[in-house]
Amino acid sequence: MTTTLPPLTPGTLYLVATPIGNLEDITLRALRTLRECDVVAAEDTRHTSQLLRHYEIQRPMISYFRFNEAKRSEEILDRLAQGQKVALVTDAGTPGISDPGERVVRAAIGAGFKVESVPGPCALISALTTSGLPTDEFHFIGFLPHKSGQRRNALEKIKQYNGTLALYESPYRIEKLIDELIQVFPDRTVVLARELTKRFEEFIRGTPVELRARLSEHRIKGEFVALISPATSGSPPTPIAS
Repeated sequence: MTTTLPPLTPGTLYLVATPIGNLEDITLRALRTLRECDVVAAEDTRHTSQLLRHYEIQRPMISYFRFNEAKRSEEILDRLAQGQKVALVTDAGTPGISDPGERVVRAAIGAGFKVESVPGPCALISALTTSGLPTDEFHFIGFLPHKSGQRRNALEKIKQYNGTLALYESPYRIEKLIDELIQVFPDRTVVLARELTKRFEEFIRGTPVELRARLSEHRIKGEFVALISPATSGSPPTPIAS
């Protein structure tokens, strides 16, 4: 039995989730949307072009990023007003999560255009569900501020939250984060998830002090999702590294 899929809707902004590492982690719907859209709005066109080439997709692209998102938002709105179908993608994962796509989405909704999700990979969800920490309540913080005082204030604030805490961190500040967690969350279980879905995917579990010892032995690379257990969650569910 052959099923005819509905065409994309003109004047719609499609939020297309893309792989966070493993290129197999992309949905059939995401591929069809990328093939049938009029333009792909990418956080980094160089990065997205590799994904499109892998799946033999040829679509025009425009870039949006932190320093041009306001101008690009206007261009995207103009394209939507012309009835174009715009696929918004981030470098990896679901657009709008700790990336400039959030502003584009708000602008499209504010202008009255339809925004549709094409769901798929998300580093936050992949790390949380594999961490072994409670998932019934969690709070996503995103990236902490760069300045030390602001970072410490942010950590002190979320200390009062119930549930698992989740945040993103770069490899350049992960050691700094662990030192801060030693001060603010000394008795909590912390899970560092890195290189998710890639060949060297790793989950490192333990108290902040245990993690600091691990990082002092080996410099660990990759983008991180850091998860902090609730105050009453108990001891780590697994050994420090897995």
